[in-house]
Amino acid sequence: MAQTTKAQTIADIARLAGVSKSTVSRALNDSPLIGAETKERIHAIAREHHFSMNEQARRLSLRHSNVIGLVRFDWGHKLKAFDMFMLEILGGISTGLAELGYELLVLQASVDDQDWARRALDAGRADGFVLIHPAWTPEQLGALARDGVPLVVWGSPPKSGGYSTVSGDSLSGGRLATEHLLAIGRRRIAFVGGPTGSLEVMERRRGYEETLREAGIEIDPNLIVHHSWMHAERSGAEEAVKLLELDPPVDAIFACSDMAALGAMEAIRDSGRTIPDDVAVVGYDDIAVAAYSNPPLTTIRQDGPLVGTLLARALVQQLQTGAVTNVSLPAELVVRESA
Repeated sequence: MAQTTKAQTIADIARLAGVSKSTVSRALNDSPLIGAETKERIHAIAREHHFSMNEQARRLSLRHSNVIGLVRFDWGHKLKAFDMFMLEILGGISTGLAELGYELLVLQASVDDQDWARRALDAGRADGFVLIHPAWTPEQLGALARDGVPLVVWGSPPKSGGYSTVSGDSLSGGRLATEHLLAIGRRRIAFVGGPTGSLEVMERRRGYEETLREAGIEIDPNLIVHHSWMHAERSGAEEAVKLLELDPPVDAIFACSDMAALGAMEAIRDSGRTIPDDVAVVGYDDIAVAAYSNPPLTTIRQDGPLVGTLLARALVQQLQTGAVTNVSLPAELVVRESA
């Protein structure tokens, strides 16, 4: 006599479909790794038996948490409200992951901790990681990837491969900003940069220096300053005060972030000078408040929410298909009243 088998678990569905438990889990989660025919057969069996997969059981079966870790490396600064570009990226990541069925967990990592990724993976806290301005070298990141850690990185194009990246064209951005200042007649152009250990900062500086040399202007080391945190308004103000005391005075400032540029503008106004008549200012990032500063800030646009969305999509694609992608966003000059 035939015996009716009631499917109550993933193992029951797998036995009836003649596939593995992981295949059932992926099919019921609509993974693109499972063929349409197999997926439909598994869904049909589940419908026939009124099977509803428990979410916790699904994650344990696949060893997936459906959580992505956003990793901030310790540059010696806490996350504060002035990290506005970082917060715009964070919003894009969160939105992008939610659309793909993932959640976001923010993690803090030390450059001296070699095991943070493996601990998080083994504990099931996260399936992969988004790294923002990592303090590690591309070689160290490549070693993590070769160890099986799924990564996508913002701000550090790879040299050894194995992990996904989304980056801006900082060299072109530095050139665009400097070319624009030269085009409006400025010659004493100062560069206000962030940490010298940041590839983004040094690429923007390289674009600045190359453009000046091509214009026949000698590089003046007194006009190049760096501070420890690129997105700090206070640092921009402090460096601008020093630059405004130079003789002959500067007639333009190119800052490596909008927040530093806004700080520089405050220092310029406090000195009794006007913007842009006495000193023109160009920032970088085009954060939301840049268009509403006094005067509105000329800047190099990096679309923070778009950056975040691309980071989310790149990592989830890597998790689902194994594909590693490298995306570079073009630099775009946005001209407003500050220059």
